[in-house]
Amino acid sequence: MSQSRLHPLLGLLLRLGGNLIAMSGRRRLCILTYHRVLQQPDPLLSSEIDLASFRWQMRLLAEHFNVLPLPEALQRMWQGTLPARAVCLSFDDGYRSVYELALPVLQEFGLSATVFTTTAFLENGSMWNDRILEAVRRLPEGALDWQALGLPPALLPATPDMGHDPDYRAHLATILNDHVKYLPPAERHRVIDALERYAGQAQDTDLMLDHAMTVELARAGMEIGGHTATHPILSRLADEQARHEIVDNKHALEQLVGRPLRLFAYPNGKPGFDFDQRHVAMVKEAGYLAAFTTASGSAGPEHEHYQIPRGRPWDRNPLMFGLRLLRWLARPGA
Repeated sequence: MSQSRLHPLLGLLLRLGGNLIAMSGRRRLCILTYHRVLQQPDPLLSSEIDLASFRWQMRLLAEHFNVLPLPEALQRMWQGTLPARAVCLSFDDGYRSVYELALPVLQEFGLSATVFTTTAFLENGSMWNDRILEAVRRLPEGALDWQALGLPPALLPATPDMGHDPDYRAHLATILNDHVKYLPPAERHRVIDALERYAGQAQDTDLMLDHAMTVELARAGMEIGGHTATHPILSRLADEQARHEIVDNKHALEQLVGRPLRLFAYPNGKPGFDFDQRHVAMVKEAGYLAAFTTASGSAGPEHEHYQIPRGRPWDRNPLMFGLRLLRWLARPGA
């Protein structure tokens, strides 16, 4: 099956399947989550989508699903008027590739998306997780003194020597990222600074949106949503810190785009682990109308307005991608 030209039988299958699901009375919503779009595949970013794959996914959605702006879809979900095969698109963090690579494709197919944006990194290069990734990419071959980073021994790589193997480096970056994200901010920066000293001089990289790009996304019809100021794990912060992360981010983005923010996405987004009911209350008090987790599966009217699930589109071929969406539409939490 060509991914640049989708097979008509696949389209027929998706439409029939989606219509049968809708006829059964299950009118649900799939909200897809992306982060960045890569110009070319990157072995150290295997979970991120490349531009060619993103284009065929958008073509498939435009031709065989009903892609709605997220605020409209939520209202229709709560009112019970969702169309069959309802899908929404969202991007987390605020990568500039959303503007440079994704936006032209979205406009090509007449689609809109919600961009959940952090504010501390606008105009300021890279988020901390990207600093880890790029440092691991630059690490020299040979044995390194991992313990000097101050990491728990259980986290140290089974093979201490660095080589060319991109899979090994990708695994190492994942281990470090999963550990560092839950550290207090000061300790997180200490570990990253030490890692970068091992890796050598970094090139300047501007991976995140700037102010002008964010404004242009809003003018192009994209919804701008809140995603905290610095992308912390809210459950690891004192309550006052967490409240500032939520409120300061909202105010900064509202001043930038000149309109109220309606939607929020929790960083990392695991319910009960990365955030809890305290943070749900903070988001509601900040004036948001809805908020989103990273629990997979489709959304329905049974979901509380401030804990709506979204899913990552992991599949890299049209058949499995389309079937995953149908499965989500057919069963809550599938």
